[in-house]
Amino acid sequence: MASVGASRPAPLAPAGASLPVVLTIAGSDSSGGAGIQADLKTFAALRCFGTSAITALTAQNTTGVRAVAPCPPDIVQAQIAAVLDDLPVAAAKTGMLVDKPTIDAVARALSSTSCALVVDPVLVSKSGHALLADDAVEAMLQAIVPRATLLTPNRPEAARLTGVALPAAATDDDVVRAGRALLARGAGAVLLKGGHADGDVVTDVLVLKDGVLRARSTRVHTRHTHGTGCTLSAAITCLLAHGHALPDAVEQGVAYVHEAIVQAPGLGHGHGPLHHLHPLYAATAPG
Repeated sequence: MASVGASRPAPLAPAGASLPVVLTIAGSDSSGGAGIQADLKTFAALRCFGTSAITALTAQNTTGVRAVAPCPPDIVQAQIAAVLDDLPVAAAKTGMLVDKPTIDAVARALSSTSCALVVDPVLVSKSGHALLADDAVEAMLQAIVPRATLLTPNRPEAARLTGVALPAAATDDDVVRAGRALLARGAGAVLLKGGHADGDVVTDVLVLKDGVLRARSTRVHTRHTHGTGCTLSAAITCLLAHGHALPDAVEQGVAYVHEAIVQAPGLGHGHGPLHHLHPLYAATAPG
């Protein structure tokens, strides 16, 4: 995969492209920067028809999470079933799954579809608030990870899921070893995001069953990174729905998120949101 950041990427799903249906199963972010809200904006930007199943309501903003109210698992399952029963979902993603009962409900609901599934194993918010119960990690590994076309952990998430230590200075071999441990748990492929590593170049490592690929991008030194993981997994979901092969979907997804960080609107007093709709603004700009 190529490096990103030398030039501004073009809109990733040109006007006139098909409008595939995609589904996000995640928590609601009242500030609009992450979770369901970030996913739906990303779906719109990449010309997909977005649907959703809300797993939890969160009261949060750019400075942190203030409260979390999980949705009843039967309601989560009913939301997913309502979408799948009526609409031709081409790809889906999961984000915040809260606890074991919710994970079990999501697994039951997804058993009726064979669509591509991107799993973002959200464990902790950027401000440090736990978003998955401790006893739910093994449930995720058993019920959700084996269904994943792609698993997208950052380094702390991968370390918690595998037991492989991945500090900021971890070696490439350590990262690949963690990815292969997750392949062994049943994931179709694993994208280990490099944002927590040191250096001016961010290296995202895609571990496949038949090899390893890397996407490198210039680090944007900014505090406006709220929802980057949600946004990347949503972008890859869209690109898979448009028919892109997985390595290309990852490469273009990384490029989209990089530009969304570069064009972040600078909102809030903490970790501000990205500019999810930048491809649409570029497509309609005068001149």
